Amino acid sequence: MSNVNNTEVKVNKNVLDLFIEGARKGFTIGTTSLLPNVVMAFVVIRILDVTGLLHLIGVVFEPVMGLWGLPGEAATVLITALMSMGGGVGVAMSLYTAGTLDATQITVLIPAIYLMGNPVQNVGRCLGIADVNTKHYPAIILICVINALLSIWAMRLIMMFL
Repeated sequence: MSNVNNTEVKVNKNVLDLFIEGARKGFTIGTTSLLPNVVMAFVVIRILDVTGLLHLIGVVFEPVMGLWGLPGEAATVLITALMSMGGGVGVAMSLYTAGTLDATQITVLIPAIYLMGNPVQNVGRCLGIADVNTKHYPAIILICVINALLSIWAMRLIMMFL
């Protein structure tokens, strides 16, 4: 039996070192996860606009999105958020810069984007690894969509009083 000395050396980092380390991690996350989704969203919206498909989406979804006082094109924000939260934000900002959505409509949509929480990606990453029965996936995604739509109504109600 050998005597192994298990001593830990504790290194004290100063606040500046901790800040720089955190900033590096944040920059890496932003450039590798968020930025590609946002750029992709701007490109997709531009393609949809140039081809006329954005207008078609607006016409098709106008009756449904009208229930929440939103233009039909706002459906693209929710559809994109199903796939990618960053993409949903990017689509919302792209529609805002194009003048399709105003600041109030963006405010109403933001909680819905986060409640959608890109369930399609999460289903594959989390539930697939945990061996959750695939027959439950549609219900999980549907719950995300219902929560998002309810949040739009809640935000519209809140915005009426502010």
